Amino acid sequence: MDGRTIATAALGQFKKARVAYLKLRGQTPDSVAEQRVAAGTSWDEFCDTLKSAGAAIVFPGTPSDPLTQAEGYRYLSRLTRAGLEAFVEYADPRAPVLRRMIHETAKMGSDNPDNHYLNATIDGALDYRITGTRGTVDYLGFGTQEGNYGEGGQMPTTGYVEAADLDIGPDGRFELVLSATEREGNWLPMTSGTGLLIVRQTFADRATEIPAELHIELLDGSASPAPLTSAQLDAGLGKASLLVAGASMLFAKWARDFQKHTNELPMFDPERSTKAGGDPNIIYYHSYWRLGPDEALVIESEVPECDGWNFQLDNHWLESLDYRYHPIHVNKHTATYRPDGSVRIVVTHRDPGLPNWIDTTGHDCGAMTFRWIRAAAHPQPHTRVVAVSELSRLD
Repeated sequence: MDGRTIATAALGQFKKARVAYLKLRGQTPDSVAEQRVAAGTSWDEFCDTLKSAGAAIVFPGTPSDPLTQAEGYRYLSRLTRAGLEAFVEYADPRAPVLRRMIHETAKMGSDNPDNHYLNATIDGALDYRITGTRGTVDYLGFGTQEGNYGEGGQMPTTGYVEAADLDIGPDGRFELVLSATEREGNWLPMTSGTGLLIVRQTFADRATEIPAELHIELLDGSASPAPLTSAQLDAGLGKASLLVAGASMLFAKWARDFQKHTNELPMFDPERSTKAGGDPNIIYYHSYWRLGPDEALVIESEVPECDGWNFQLDNHWLESLDYRYHPIHVNKHTATYRPDGSVRIVVTHRDPGLPNWIDTTGHDCGAMTFRWIRAAAHPQPHTRVVAVSELSRLD
């Protein structure tokens, strides 16, 4: 260990000892936070946790090819950006803002390419109102979650309501109240532990549908954010870094576990999905795929009566592949169906000239997800790996 490392370690121990000493002297949490920020402890711990998050990139089962590794470190940078925005810039539940945490360049947990996600930090002890217009997006759902991202991987749903269940005016406008106590009219339940609002807008056809326009405020009037305090920054940096370390490790473990049934699509435990913040109206089939240069993954399924369904391809880090420029997913609206109403999806490295082609975009492996949304039944998608040369001979 060199002198600089020893000095750095000693400084870190001194800062921790200093904080402990202040606590023993009866300092308040605010004064302790002020000392931590002023001493650089908050920043040092933030950086140390970010550094430790690199363990996810070398987690057992992680491919070592250059593309996967490069995307892994980009993934950590994306999580860092998302965490800082969520917990430092937009963390005040008294001045809530609906914003996109997950989008085209910040992805997590097999994000749905058909979704336009909105999030807001809220507090179950307060009451809120959402106002706006319904738009024409195919599906619009509002969910309150316990806790928040980066707080242990568990975010059980505390309330859920869909636009189809709301009273919406002829002009498309509506109001929705969020509170822990029941209200007349459009109401979204919360509990004392609620900390997050997730709005899911699911497109059938992004090219033609209009998303909802939404605004959230405190029922007694949203306030401008108060001046930043040391306590807020200290907590925000801590939560942001824990999101990076926690989410990356959680989904690294998922990716490892999914490899146990590579190129298959078993149903994912619905209870586990909901606790992690998944939509309670969706049944998920999470798995892993791996294909050689001349191999194709063929997925076939009956299609039940449902509000929607889709299939998507992800990289190893459970980030959806780049749907802005490549056909990496297919849904109920965009799919071509077989004469009997079933669907066949073909995953290959090059376009085989067949319907419902999914592009691997230069990847050899990764995660994948199939969803049934409010389906009357949940048929098991069947998978098989065949040579690309055999695709033209499929019935």
